[in-house]
Amino acid sequence: MNYMNHPLSVRLSDATIARLGRHAQRMHLAPRTLAQRYVEEGLRMDEHPLIRFADGPAGRRARLVGTGKDVWEIIAAVRDNDGDAAETARYLELPLGLVQAAVSYYGADTGEIDQWIEANEQQLAEAHAAWSALEARLTEYPGDEDLANGELYG
Repeated sequence: MNYMNHPLSVRLSDATIARLGRHAQRMHLAPRTLAQRYVEEGLRMDEHPLIRFADGPAGRRARLVGTGKDVWEIIAAVRDNDGDAAETARYLELPLGLVQAAVSYYGADTGEIDQWIEANEQQLAEAHAAWSALEARLTEYPGDEDLANGELYG
């Protein structure tokens, strides 16, 4: 998420400032950066009540409430089903309304979700290439049949 740099003055209680500082320190962020993220995500969650945000190994991403699925995963499945949200809901065994909520969020934040999908596709391609290279190397070595027949040792 990119944050615009427009100054805004807000008054927060000492307790809120202290909590923000503790959270920011744990996350290795400046308090103002974390506050900006909280405001942006809060606005998005107000606009899309079935979306929440979660941290993970790959970064922070939009998630569909109660499913354990990221929005990008839902959108990738919708694409795989030729844009058919109802078919995607059946495939993922989710209520249609949840799939529609992910589609609605995607409509509002296409770039973010497309980046996640592209990153996943890149990781998949890299993993496939690594597997193919390993598989090719494994076929260079004699199999168990060669060992059992004593073909390796004449």
